[in-house]
Amino acid sequence: MRALHIAAGVLALAAAAMAADFAALVPQGYVSDFAGVIPQERRAELERYCKRVEEATGAQLALVTLPGLEGEPVEDVANLLYRKWGVGYKGKDEGALLLIAVGERRTRLEVGYGLEPVVPDGYAGSLLREMRPALRAGDIGGAMAVAAQTLGEKIAAAKGVKIGERVERPRSHREGEEGGVPLLPLLVAGGLLLAVMLLGGGGRRSGPRGGGGAGDVALGMLLGMLSSSRRAHGGGGFGGYDSGDSFGGFGGGDSGGGGASSDW
Repeated sequence: MRALHIAAGVLALAAAAMAADFAALVPQGYVSDFAGVIPQERRAELERYCKRVEEATGAQLALVTLPGLEGEPVEDVANLLYRKWGVGYKGKDEGALLLIAVGERRTRLEVGYGLEPVVPDGYAGSLLREMRPALRAGDIGGAMAVAAQTLGEKIAAAKGVKIGERVERPRSHREGEEGGVPLLPLLVAGGLLLAVMLLGGGGRRSGPRGGGGAGDVALGMLLGMLSSSRRAHGGGGFGGYDSGDSFGGFGGGDSGGGGASSDW
């Protein structure tokens, strides 16, 4: 019996230590990438967008990644961070914290008291489902962009204001959607280029460049599509990340556990 009591005490101390580890975390900005999975350019973009959301609506967004939950429920960790950091301004409690636990592939959207009428639990759940394609493709920053913009626009609409800024949505991973490279034209151009190269390798040539006219067209098609794809999916860049210019701290808000959890 004494051994059981000792074991229970050790487990309780271990649980308290794990909770203390999460409680010791301090926000790095609107975006706290403790898992180190968000590219610098995307992080800077999200910082700017969250700052603009706060300026336009008064609501604060906290976007968080963790490498793992250390056996804790995602709901408990998200609520702990929300209340410890005080997301949203005190008395208004208009804040939302998005937590992505990379190791467990779990997500949680914690919503402050003041935003619960705007972002009810059902809406929070649909937002987390909207993030799944980007998460399953390994694009954590893109998933955060989906969530941030959806939340920002929802809050702005409820307050009758405009954000005035957008974030780049993640590229589509399904054929035929806007932003993706069209598969059929790519195959046609590739086949044409291959045929010209094969035909040009032997037989008669019509001029100094052989079949170069058609080859140039096919090659141009390929390069043009690939170039457009790079521009559409992040080739521009946003400069270095610097939270000091955009984040002034959270405001002491509170949450009672509203929101939703999901996985991918």
